[in-house]
Amino acid sequence: MNKHIKKVAVIGSGIMGSGIACHFANIGVEVLLLDIVPRELNEKEKSKGLTLKDKAVRNRIVNDSLTVALKSKPSPIYHSDFAGRITTGNLEDDIAKVGQVDWIIEVVVERLDIKKTVFENLEKHRSPGTLITSNTSGIPIKFMSEGRSDDFQEHFCGTHFFNPARYLKLFEIIPGPKTKQSVLDFLNSYGEKFLGKTSVIAKDTPAFIGNRIGIFSIQSLFHMVKELGLTVEEVDKLTGPVIGRPKSATFRTVDVVGLDTLVHVANGIYENCTDDEQHELFQLPEFIQTMSDNKWLGSKTGQGFYKKVKTKDGKSDILSLDLDTMDYRPKKRANFATLEITKPIDKVIDRFKVLVNGKDKAGVFYRKSFAALFAYVSHRIPEITDELYKIDDAMKAGFGWEHGPFQIWDAIGLENGLKMIAEEGHSPAKWIKELKDSGASSFYSVKDGATYFYDIPQKTMAKVPGQDAFIILDNIRKSNEVFKNSGVVIEDLGDGILNVEFQSKMNTIGGDVLSGLNKAVDLAEKDFQGLVIGNQAANFSVGANIGMIFMMAVEQEYDELNMAIKYFQDTMMRMRYSAIPTVSAPHGMCLGGGCELSLHADKVVAAAETYIGLVEFGVGVIPGGGGSKEMALRASDTFKKNDVELNVLQEYFLTIGMAKVSTSAYEAYDLGILQKGKDIIVVNKDRQIATAKAQAKLLAEGGYTQPIKRKDVKVLGKQALGMFLVGTDSMEAGHYISEHDKKIADKLAYVMAGGDLSEASLVSEQYLLDLEREAFLSLCTERKTLERIQHMLKTGKPLRN
Repeated sequence: MNKHIKKVAVIGSGIMGSGIACHFANIGVEVLLLDIVPRELNEKEKSKGLTLKDKAVRNRIVNDSLTVALKSKPSPIYHSDFAGRITTGNLEDDIAKVGQVDWIIEVVVERLDIKKTVFENLEKHRSPGTLITSNTSGIPIKFMSEGRSDDFQEHFCGTHFFNPARYLKLFEIIPGPKTKQSVLDFLNSYGEKFLGKTSVIAKDTPAFIGNRIGIFSIQSLFHMVKELGLTVEEVDKLTGPVIGRPKSATFRTVDVVGLDTLVHVANGIYENCTDDEQHELFQLPEFIQTMSDNKWLGSKTGQGFYKKVKTKDGKSDILSLDLDTMDYRPKKRANFATLEITKPIDKVIDRFKVLVNGKDKAGVFYRKSFAALFAYVSHRIPEITDELYKIDDAMKAGFGWEHGPFQIWDAIGLENGLKMIAEEGHSPAKWIKELKDSGASSFYSVKDGATYFYDIPQKTMAKVPGQDAFIILDNIRKSNEVFKNSGVVIEDLGDGILNVEFQSKMNTIGGDVLSGLNKAVDLAEKDFQGLVIGNQAANFSVGANIGMIFMMAVEQEYDELNMAIKYFQDTMMRMRYSAIPTVSAPHGMCLGGGCELSLHADKVVAAAETYIGLVEFGVGVIPGGGGSKEMALRASDTFKKNDVELNVLQEYFLTIGMAKVSTSAYEAYDLGILQKGKDIIVVNKDRQIATAKAQAKLLAEGGYTQPIKRKDVKVLGKQALGMFLVGTDSMEAGHYISEHDKKIADKLAYVMAGGDLSEASLVSEQYLLDLEREAFLSLCTERKTLERIQHMLKTGKPLRN
């Protein structure tokens, strides 16, 4: 199917509908968002003398819903300007407009009768060949299109987005009885390529794939928590980041999503999956029923498993629900010896073997929960899908798990998993024995840089489809390694392009990383055509190794610190002034030194979900790896297009001084960190390394020439410095900033103004780097700076004096 999606209609503007509309706007698609017409006026409309015929009234529901969505945090939209791509309307006045769209997405209330009525009305105006899908989370697709035309049914299926649509990557596609294969293929490709999703074609079974396994996992835990005497805090400690799950873990996640949502899906599975071997597990435990009856549904009702309260001194405090007494009490700290053992293990996948062998309550919990999960997912094939990798994909993309059930089973070991299953009184599906008999010892394997999975019908390993557009660093790291030290691995991506991948904790940039970056440039200049700086960890880099800076400053080793900062600056300049093109591929958090690296690359290929900024003010210093210099340089380049030079410089100054961090890569354009016309953004992070490689190759083949070092940076001298100093004086006098904050800001002002030159002048980058380094070092002698760094090292959070 050669189809282009230029315009979509979203029917239903609730949280999910508005979120889907915003995400289509994120990728540049025009959106028509429709909802019902109000049947009565509200008080505000009455006071204005409006009637039910006024457009403002008729579109009130859709407009209010979209406004709420756009104000919510985290935002459903990459950039506030993108909201202009959404047009609102109602299902009476504007329904005919669906005849002009390429795809209609229904997101109304989860009731089959209402959905069927909506589809009947839509078919009167829908153009033949238009895609039409339902975002149901569990209603059988086969029932929805009954009575509709052949063309409608051939182009109809389920497309289940997970909430929030911008952030959760799972995109389940569920065929109806007559859905054309070409429609499924198109949606599968579109979801991955354009929407940035993990597309999974599921069978038309209750709750599909993600919710069927996810709700089982939660229900299993609900029934286990009382048996093991676990508290809410303990469960969230055991089911959070330590096993590669979101920080919100289990109970906090349920509070955010809403207990009513979970209960609705669990009840649906219980009622419709009577043949499920774990059918009774989907019955609600007594404490869940009590919470549901009391409307303790989580964030939406102000209390759930956790409850925020105000203390006597007016501060906020979080209470936890005691599952025995059903009363709220102060939070308790959760500690387990087994978790302590895993602290030195950086890779989550390597922790599972240790966790299931724990001798304490945590070990018991993991053995019971994983045994139940492994047995359950084995029995869901072929009921919900024929391919085991789809279950793993769904859990990673829909529930934020770093590893899916079969990947975790592989990490523990096939035999160990089977032993746990037997000890806990479960039994695996028959095909598990066939896998063993085939000689396979795992569900996955890697060959020639590609991932293979056990194909159950064929009883052999088969290549996971759709990998050709991706480069998976985990799969090529060993076979394509060119160089390695404790900070980086340099891999050959093929076609003359190298990749340097950070391997330090949180991808911080210290001596070994800088050494690795220089080595990568050396290797690329000698035998390759270009260099990518990218990784597939949770975050690109949280910045420089401040622990190293702190130790040098405390020991007053200022010569060594000066050399270390110069080495950082020189390495950043090497990124820019090398004989080969350098392409940075930031994603997730890209802060401080990570941002400085991206500022100095020839090109940036950023993931849409990139939170990038120069945050050094939070630890009492200015950007010292070329960031302060670079912002002065970029301001200078903007002077040519803008007459008010002081105002331009002030904007770049404030980006650093206010430690601004973009909430998406698109916002980074506004901050001057990414540059329009030069840097690009990819929505699907899985494609990022492949895209960065292609861009490096394009630059190389386009006749890349090593740039000449800049000596034409215009600085404004005393004119700008005076303006900045007056500003920081007034901020301190008004108690908006502390004395120490003023000192940091004044140092930054001195650098970005080019010092106290008597008039505007042209200077070199090195001149500014020297000013920047001097200012950085002088701040490192300040007691307040050391206090801030120490606080950051202890808590991970900046300290404001």
